Amino acid sequence: MDLSIVFSRAMTGLDAPLVRVEAHLSNGLPAFHIVGMPETAVRESKDRVRSAILNSHFKFPDRRITISLAPADLPKEGGRFDLPIALGILTASGQVPGLTLANHEFLGELALDGSLRPVPGTLTAALATGRTRRSLVVPTESAPSAARVEDCRVIPTPDLLTLCAHLNGNRAIEPATGGQSPGRHRYPDLEDVIGQESARRALEIAACGGHNLLFYGPPGTGKTLLASRLPGILPPPDSREALTGLALRDICFSNVPEDAFCRPFRSPHHTTSAVALAGGGSKPRPGEISLAHGGVLFLDELPEFSRHSLEVLREPLESGQITISRARHKLTYPARFQLIAAMNPCPCGFLGDPQRDCRCTPEQIQRYRSRLSGPLLDRIDMHVQVFRVAAGDLIRPAARGESSTTVRTRVKQCRQLQEARQGKSNATLSSDELASTCLLGRAQETELAAAAERLCLSGRAVHRTLRVARTIADLEAAPAVDSAHLGEALAYRSLDGEV
Repeated sequence: MDLSIVFSRAMTGLDAPLVRVEAHLSNGLPAFHIVGMPETAVRESKDRVRSAILNSHFKFPDRRITISLAPADLPKEGGRFDLPIALGILTASGQVPGLTLANHEFLGELALDGSLRPVPGTLTAALATGRTRRSLVVPTESAPSAARVEDCRVIPTPDLLTLCAHLNGNRAIEPATGGQSPGRHRYPDLEDVIGQESARRALEIAACGGHNLLFYGPPGTGKTLLASRLPGILPPPDSREALTGLALRDICFSNVPEDAFCRPFRSPHHTTSAVALAGGGSKPRPGEISLAHGGVLFLDELPEFSRHSLEVLREPLESGQITISRARHKLTYPARFQLIAAMNPCPCGFLGDPQRDCRCTPEQIQRYRSRLSGPLLDRIDMHVQVFRVAAGDLIRPAARGESSTTVRTRVKQCRQLQEARQGKSNATLSSDELASTCLLGRAQETELAAAAERLCLSGRAVHRTLRVARTIADLEAAPAVDSAHLGEALAYRSLDGEV
């Protein structure tokens, strides 16, 4: 056989389009050509494949070799095509039977000794391969990630020689089994937080409804400590949400850690660029907001981020996704995350602190807070002040607060109530759904209208206040939103009108 066809998968965002690797051996002077829009790493595979074949005790054909990666208009990148190219050459030269190749798809980068290195995007390839009912052959290190897709049969292989023995029927390779199931990660416990009852209450409300939250207060009062406890009180992700988050992380890291099914907690430094937050590059990759999908994005020292970086959050906070457009690429990544931010009330940090005096002038305070735009603050549902805890209470606390397990039980019950009523969390309710879900009495409507005028609330802020009020009512299993629920929700809009 002078012609062979091997199936593989490219990587285009969260899609994995099918690629036919066609190998043809013809007479003429020995040569090795790869066509089909290969990028530099793919063109360099010629030398890796040649050495891997020879070091695996096969013969490299002394003929004219042409490799076509179809479709030709799809860009190909990385070393993921090394394995299918090598198998195509071995099949075309009659060293490996071609009958079994039609039932498999292959991914893997070859080392010079014939061993296989992991490649990114194996999970997205497994999701696509599972729909075709073919088996997916991947490097051993990539198999645990791909095997989490239930519909895909994943065959882990350490090197080219072992795989060829499997294809020849001489040594069968056992399929990989599924990895770790969701919800087994150990998170920091809310029990470690001493005092801060109002902040703990706000954190629980945010977890129940999926709301965005801003902590502000003097340095060292526990804002970061509180934010890091949010993933531990969230219910575990469902299988679809977990797989999506895992696929996003797999695109960026070829070897996904064992706790990949936990709720992500991303905490980028304030020097992070807008591209690092939103994603992008010449070959667009997910940014921090997509890597936080299904979990928490924590921005500490919020006003210290560049204004341009913060403004890229506005659209994803509304739509739950980010579209990255380049000259040759246009990719959409999911970005449904909870934003938790922390900031000081002023540049020195001690405005309103009963123990230390603030040294800032009103102009400095205004300039500091004006780094946050009104539209961004509009999209943060809850603004919560965090107060200093007395040193005596920290050294010898009178009693410890509730653990994350206890709070998570209430959060799960609240989320289940919302799923049964509307099929989604309160934070994602549209304006039409909000009108039917959060009905107000005449007295509550008057209170909300007066508060909106007093606090200069925008229409978006009014809707977000209603969503928070609905969550507070759900925590009490109340069928309707009353004045107490509405009053507490309005109390969480304290920074409106100050920027």
